[in-house]
Amino acid sequence: MKRRILGGTGLSVSEYALGAMMFGAMGNTDHDESVRMIHTALDAGINLIDTADVYSGGESEVIVGKAIKGRRNDVVLATKFGLPMGDDPNRRGGSSRWIHRAVEDSLRRLDTDYIDLYQMHRPDPDTDIDETLAALSDLIRAGKVRAIGGSFFSPDEIVEAQWVAERRGHHRFRTEQPPYSILTRGVENRVLPTAQRYGMGVLTFGPLNSGWLSGRADPTTGHRNAGRGAQVFDMSRSGVRAKAEAVRKLTALASEAGLPLPHLAIAFVRAHPAVTAVLIGPRRPEHLADLLAGADVELGDDLLDRIDDIVPPGVDLHSGDFYISPTPPITDKRLRRR
Repeated sequence: MKRRILGGTGLSVSEYALGAMMFGAMGNTDHDESVRMIHTALDAGINLIDTADVYSGGESEVIVGKAIKGRRNDVVLATKFGLPMGDDPNRRGGSSRWIHRAVEDSLRRLDTDYIDLYQMHRPDPDTDIDETLAALSDLIRAGKVRAIGGSFFSPDEIVEAQWVAERRGHHRFRTEQPPYSILTRGVENRVLPTAQRYGMGVLTFGPLNSGWLSGRADPTTGHRNAGRGAQVFDMSRSGVRAKAEAVRKLTALASEAGLPLPHLAIAFVRAHPAVTAVLIGPRRPEHLADLLAGADVELGDDLLDRIDDIVPPGVDLHSGDFYISPTPPITDKRLRRR
């Protein structure tokens, strides 16, 4: 497993990172099997594990904590905070009050004394980023966190966080975690270049685009095609139909290149110079084995050019893929009227 340096942290991390969202009630409820999957990933050379407090209400962190017992020094452990952990509005976001509570909860569930990378799961429009960075800096000084990062930050939010950190003397975000796949290339416009400009490591998620690039005969079937996620597979939407057509062409291209479609998809993301590591999120052992088999796949310029012909650089085929609600200036009409 090849490695890269994570931004300016000096941490050497594998190009594949194990995303733990599917461990627990959201995916695989068998703790023992999930632990074995984590051990398989570590034995294969993956040393970066990424989870979040919100995944299965903390169950994912518990499973990860069990799995790394006795191997903690070999693991770069990342988790996230910020998404709602209950109905109480004070159990979410980027306030100092919640951050200090959230980190203690994560440390307990992970059964560890420190977190290598603590990430803000989403920007919080209700909290001054100065407040958030001050609290996170306190955690670094206390030795509970080694580095901090963001996830799903827009280019202007990345820049603001960097500037506030410099001007107020806070520790700065060292990483960004955006969605990135052949079908969702919008981050190529400004997010990835902005992260590069500030020397940030980039951990991307969703390389298989919720199963669209998994190689299944019908990607619209599966465990995620329910509830809020159904919009990703709703063929009445023009963007979803565009994805289906792109997948048809990409499947043919992968076959011509002698590659499984998932290997092509993940190698495409790894090929971008801004990307430090690609998060893979297997639910079952066979899924993990299939993904690990493609860890050494590299795409040449000719193949990357042909992918560009199918999905142009910088284009998101379907904006509904991101499960992101509009921001307050859009949802609250009082913010648009005098």
